[in-house]
Amino acid sequence: MAQIGIYEKALPKDISWKERFELAKELGFSFIEMSIDETDERLARLDWSNETISQLRDDMFETGVRINSICLSGHRRFPFGSSNRDKQQKAKEMMTKAIQFAHKLSIKVIQIAGYDVYYEEKSMLSREAFIEGLKSSVKTASEYGVILSIEIMDDPFMNSITKFLEIKKQIHSPYLQVYPDLGNLSAWPENNPGVELEKGIDCITSIHLKDTYPVTTKSAGQFRDVPFGQGCVDFLGLLKNLKRLEYDGTFLIEMWSEKSPDFKKEIETAKEYLYPKLKEAGYDVVA
Repeated sequence: MAQIGIYEKALPKDISWKERFELAKELGFSFIEMSIDETDERLARLDWSNETISQLRDDMFETGVRINSICLSGHRRFPFGSSNRDKQQKAKEMMTKAIQFAHKLSIKVIQIAGYDVYYEEKSMLSREAFIEGLKSSVKTASEYGVILSIEIMDDPFMNSITKFLEIKKQIHSPYLQVYPDLGNLSAWPENNPGVELEKGIDCITSIHLKDTYPVTTKSAGQFRDVPFGQGCVDFLGLLKNLKRLEYDGTFLIEMWSEKSPDFKKEIETAKEYLYPKLKEAGYDVVA
C-alpha cells in the first residue's frame, strides 16, 4: 500500500494539531509533513517544551496519523552559505534544534531546502559554506539517527539530482539523502526527469507530488499553486519510472491551500487527478 501524505500548508493554519491530524485522517492521508519555515511563528516550534512535544506525540498516537517528515525551509532566512557569520551560526543552531526536535517526535526525515543562499548573491564561497554547514549537520543527525534529505529546488543551485550527487560526493554518510520534487525536476529544461530519478534512486527518501510551469527563455516558470494536470509534469510516466525502479517510499502531495475556504475541494481535486495515475503506474492506493 502506497503511503501518501499531505503538506501541513494544504490544511487550515489556525487549528490545533489534533484537529489537523483528524482532518488528514478524514481526507484519507497516512501522514502530514510539518512546516518549519522562515516565519518567527513556525521557527518557534524548535523551542517547544517537552510537555508540548509530549502532547503532540499523544495526539499522533490517538488519531493514528503521524508526522512523517519536517520541511525545514527556515534556512531561506538563515542560510548555511550566508556571508554573514551570525546567520551561518544561526543556521547551524537551527539545524541542531531541528534534529533534536525530530528525535523527540520519532520523525526520521528532515527535508532541507537546496539553497546555498536565497536572498544573497551566490558565489563559490556560499557553496563552500553550505557544504561545511551541511557536513557538520549530517554528523549531528547521524548521532540521533535522523536523515537529512535535500529537496530538489526551484533554484539553479540544487535543481537536479545530479547536483545533489555532486554534493553527496563531498559528504559520505547514509544520513544525507535526497527528496525529489517531480514538479521542480520537470520545470528545468536541462533535466531529463526520468534519468534523474534513475541516477538517484538509491538515495531517495520521499517524493513530492506537485505540478509546475516550465522555465523557458521567456519565462522564469512557476513552482507552486499550479493546478494538477495543467503544468509540465508527466506524472504517469514518472510514476511508472519510479515503480520500475522499485521505489516503495512515501509520496507527499504539496499544496498551499491553508487560507482557502475550499481547501477540502482543492485537495480532493488533486487526489482525483493523482490517484488514478498512481494506480495505473502500479501503486496500491485507497481513494
